[in-house]
Amino acid sequence: MPTFIAFWNILKKDIENYYLKPPNISWGIIFPLSWTLMQLIRSSGNIGIVELLPGLMAMSVLFGTTSMLAVTITFEKRGRSFDRLLLAPISISTLVFAKILGAVIFGIVNAFVPVVFASFFIDLSGINWGIAFIAVIFIAITSALLGLLIATSAKEVFEAQTFSNFFRFPMLFLCGLFIPIDNLPIILKPISFCLPLTYGTDILNGTITGNSVFNTVFNILIMLVFVVLLFYLCQRNIKEKWIL
Repeated sequence: MPTFIAFWNILKKDIENYYLKPPNISWGIIFPLSWTLMQLIRSSGNIGIVELLPGLMAMSVLFGTTSMLAVTITFEKRGRSFDRLLLAPISISTLVFAKILGAVIFGIVNAFVPVVFASFFIDLSGINWGIAFIAVIFIAITSALLGLLIATSAKEVFEAQTFSNFFRFPMLFLCGLFIPIDNLPIILKPISFCLPLTYGTDILNGTITGNSVFNTVFNILIMLVFVVLLFYLCQRNIKEKWIL
């Protein structure tokens, strides 16, 4: 019970202090909308909303979770409030789960903001939303762990933002968000297959547009591998850089 109480209070504090702030809520609405309008204007009507939807959902999760987690944890480290969590009588695994869960929830909510707006213009009833929701969860978890991994390497907030952009913006072009993987140069394709967002986006593409590179089960298995790997790296870095 004490572990659950600690877990809940860490999660509750993060949600109240960070994720429910008006700027963050507006970010989750304005960012997907601005990208949708930009893509529609750029394509001059040659591309439909349904083709843009998988990329917008994945991008909303990626930017929401990595930004919030990397910046907030770095901010807490500067204010020494994170040190108190490290001294608390809870395991590192519990602490990591509590810190990433708020970001995961925030990312999932962000992912479905474009869906809500798209539903006013197109029929989305034929989409398997169960599989799409699973893909969003995996993208949110891997993005949150990536944000935590960035936070373990950054000492200042601006460093966390710089590191986040170093990973995120190349993903926009390498993970099939808006440029199909088949259209990438041969030299860049191996890099694309080493990124977790590639497989999450592929699930969304297959579910929403019917165009996918890999089988859904294969994508889920690869995402599970990335979750385990990133979780291990986060735990190791916390122990090495923040405790010992």
